[in-house]
Amino acid sequence: MDFRALVMGLTFALIWSSAFTSARIIVDAAPPLFSLAVRFAISGAIGIAIALAIGQTFRLTRTQWRAVIIFGICQNAIYLGLNFVAMQTVEASLAAIIASTMPLLVALTNWTAFRQRLPVMGVLGLTAGFAGVALIMAQRFGGGADPYGIALCLIAAFALAAATLTVKSASSDGGNLLMIVGLQMIVGALALLPPALMFETFAVEWSTPFVIAFVYTTLMPGLAATLIWFLLVGRIGPTRAATYHFLNPVFGVAIAFVLLSESLSWTDALGVAIIAGGILAVQRSRIKS
Repeated sequence: MDFRALVMGLTFALIWSSAFTSARIIVDAAPPLFSLAVRFAISGAIGIAIALAIGQTFRLTRTQWRAVIIFGICQNAIYLGLNFVAMQTVEASLAAIIASTMPLLVALTNWTAFRQRLPVMGVLGLTAGFAGVALIMAQRFGGGADPYGIALCLIAAFALAAATLTVKSASSDGGNLLMIVGLQMIVGALALLPPALMFETFAVEWSTPFVIAFVYTTLMPGLAATLIWFLLVGRIGPTRAATYHFLNPVFGVAIAFVLLSESLSWTDALGVAIIAGGILAVQRSRIKS
């Protein structure tokens, strides 16, 4: 067993899942797109400064530049932008559950669009994973969940799946990983600034929880988790690395339950377990194949 990869994977899953809870705290006190653009600008500046200090440069390959732009737009601007807007009306736990379907969407795309072989266990995992999402959705819609916010989360999940398909090229084509992380943050900030200026008014309800959540989101999910993900993909490959996403719905729901006191029903717990099992089955089948 690669113990270092295990620690990296668990750390990534925990930090990544916690982002939904901190984001919910942020959007309750500040406009979502402005908050995200500022967060990306700060994270990107810190990442680039550290990268330059340790000898990394802006001289990326053409493949890396393409990945920086696509990843910055799809993950940072579209995925996180839509999730931040959605979490004004959608609970952090539900947003985390929807986002956790990303490995299922990637596997489904590879299977249907790129004709990659998916063993029977993988097909069963896909079916189980989407069934778990449907179970939770049915229960949440009955409880009055906002359809518009859920739609934004679903679109965001597809954007994240598209971004994930570009990660391998960025992490396996030379060095400059921290520079890549910083640059894709800047791309996200630039992409979010125009809609923020057009549709939002910059007004913040300052509080200690807001400041803590903003600083944490900027440094941990914003910078540290992204760097860990690139390093993990470069170490064990995108398919094996994506296996750790099966922990995201579990961690995401648990953190929101503990810190935000969000409701957690037996239906939610069953659906999360089914989704996690489906993701794990899909990724294990892809590794074996």
